Amino acid sequence: MSVHAAHAAAVANAIKASGVVVRLEPPEWMKTLKRTDNPLVVIARGGMFRRKYQYLTTYRGLAFYTTSEHPLVLPGRTELINAKSISVPDV
Repeated sequence: MSVHAAHAAAVANAIKASGVVVRLEPPEWMKTLKRTDNPLVVIARGGMFRRKYQYLTTYRGLAFYTTSEHPLVLPGRTELINAKSISVPDV
């Protein structure tokens, strides 16, 4: 397992343990992402009737999540981890 995959797994486990996920609309999520010098983003594609893209990143110890019907244009410095799926707690 690579260092980045291990980090992503640790983030996912922390989210499961705490249940804290900040859901944002894509424009606000992008603003959060741009605050990070070298962002790590977990992305998953899915949806039963309509394709949706799911995005997860962390900033200052919080997890930020968004979905979009279209792929988001991420900064070139973004490191991506493609996931089979992303599960976040329902509120």
